[in-house]
Amino acid sequence: MTINLSEPEIYQKPQSDDVVLSVKGISKKFCRDLKRSLLYGVQDIASELAGRRGKTETLRQKEFWALNNVSFELRRGDALGLIGPNGSGKTTLLRIISGLIRPDTGSCEVKGRLAPLIALGAGFIPILTGRENVYTNMSILGLSKHEIDQRFQDVLDFADIGDAIDTPVQSYSSGMAARLGFASAIHTEPDILLIDEVLAVGDAKFKAKCYRKLHELRNKGISFIMVSHSSHAISTVCESAVYLLKGKQILSGDTLSVLNKYEEDAFMSASQKDLGFLHIPEKPEVESGGLDVVAVFFKDKNGEIIDIPVSGELTYLVLDCKITKQLHDVSLTIGVRELAGESRRILYINSSDDDLYLDISPGRCEIQVQMPYFGLGMGLYDARIAIRMEKLFLLDKIESFKFAVKNAKNQSDSMMFYQPRTWNIINK
Repeated sequence: MTINLSEPEIYQKPQSDDVVLSVKGISKKFCRDLKRSLLYGVQDIASELAGRRGKTETLRQKEFWALNNVSFELRRGDALGLIGPNGSGKTTLLRIISGLIRPDTGSCEVKGRLAPLIALGAGFIPILTGRENVYTNMSILGLSKHEIDQRFQDVLDFADIGDAIDTPVQSYSSGMAARLGFASAIHTEPDILLIDEVLAVGDAKFKAKCYRKLHELRNKGISFIMVSHSSHAISTVCESAVYLLKGKQILSGDTLSVLNKYEEDAFMSASQKDLGFLHIPEKPEVESGGLDVVAVFFKDKNGEIIDIPVSGELTYLVLDCKITKQLHDVSLTIGVRELAGESRRILYINSSDDDLYLDISPGRCEIQVQMPYFGLGMGLYDARIAIRMEKLFLLDKIESFKFAVKNAKNQSDSMMFYQPRTWNIINK
């Protein structure tokens, strides 16, 4: 047996240090009141026409900073992630970079062709066919008809929508429009790609194709900025990141450091709430199926109740139950989704899959699920639990049990789950 301790193949950034995007001190304010916003707009236009309007850092009534003094650089071949909760200013920043809106203060310098993937398919004209929309969109992004002719088949192959390319876009599903929009933009081969949550659409096969294409583009020296609520997507694709919160730049730097700060902030704010212990009022007797869950919580290896389980450690998920009649062939189903990112279901276990059925006598009992190595990585999760008898009869269910997980000291914050392991050297 041979143990290969060499590093896995990773992307090697081009040696060029050319800066393709420079964002310096960008700030942008909006008004929460529509009428007042229109009034301010008329005033600003009049002042600008008269040559009197200057840059101002003063907020007028009902205004707020969507972005406040954001600065960073993007070099050729780099991939930068933008992270932050909803309303932090990520999409506003992409719109400024793409030239859709102007900043109130600061500057944004773009070198080369830019392709914004802020809303896939949003620029399509519904009554035109997919083919006509491809030619229209790619020409807007700076390609000649001859260049589009050369790349059209590649666009069609990547989108994989078949004969629908010659039917009006208004007949497309949202997924088909997204496929065609992504294929059109990436085959312009721009210098910079702006990607705003667009990889959250489509099936798993299409997402994998998109990631492979992004890797290929980076190898050609194309840079991109990616917005996603999925920490895993950012850490997989990007080597640097910027963390925005309420319009302010909290941290920028290498991806793992920025993600750790972002998840730590989300984790700490959420852990102040009632996570990790759920108390359920007892049902009236007429509503009971014979088993009522009155509490859900975790216990550690010593049998002590804990609010936050630790990834990789022995943990018990406990259901405190009140039993009013003899039950037989009872099974338990648990599904867990992540609260951040794409809200994917990442764990599903069923005692019947393990050929385990419980017989429970009347009284008070705890149903415990022992997990020798609690596998979930650091983050926030939501569990849905169902208890059935004879696989069909629903005894009780928990629609939502929210909890947080923290990492053990020997686990990197970038890991999505804990992998039990041993290390060996076998001499031959």
